[in-house]
Amino acid sequence: MDHQAEIHRARERLDLWMQRNNKKHTRQRQVIVETFLKAGGHVSLQGLLDQVQLVESGVGFATVYRTMKLLTEAGIAHERRFGEGQTLYELEVTGEHHDHLICTTCDHIFEYEDDVIEQRQREVALAHGLKIVRHVHEMYGECVDADSCPRHPQNKAVDGH
Repeated sequence: MDHQAEIHRARERLDLWMQRNNKKHTRQRQVIVETFLKAGGHVSLQGLLDQVQLVESGVGFATVYRTMKLLTEAGIAHERRFGEGQTLYELEVTGEHHDHLICTTCDHIFEYEDDVIEQRQREVALAHGLKIVRHVHEMYGECVDADSCPRHPQNKAVDGH
């Protein structure tokens, strides 16, 4: 399913959840939701706040936090903590699963799917008498070619970013 279709489904799910839970659609909440849905990746509360304030300058950190908590409860956002880093949020896509590769140098997060790894995890669990009901698979590494990585700290300093 394409990203726009998934955003549409997320809006529909959120509207239904808001009705069932007697939650109001405020202007600030709507701006936060739309900004999050358009972000399309792993976004921090501060990063989201920065983007929201471009549209609605009066929105504060607490409002963004409460809205993301609401989106998480509604099953629209998924809260992730990678290593010792800050909490990041990504769109919860029903029926989709992916794993993450995280660069410890430039902090980039790569999403990937690998059927061989998924099958091997099921085999290992079964060998221990378990059936996997959910899992988180994160691998941490460093840029192999730091000189060509645009996100690498040494390259950002050179580019002036």
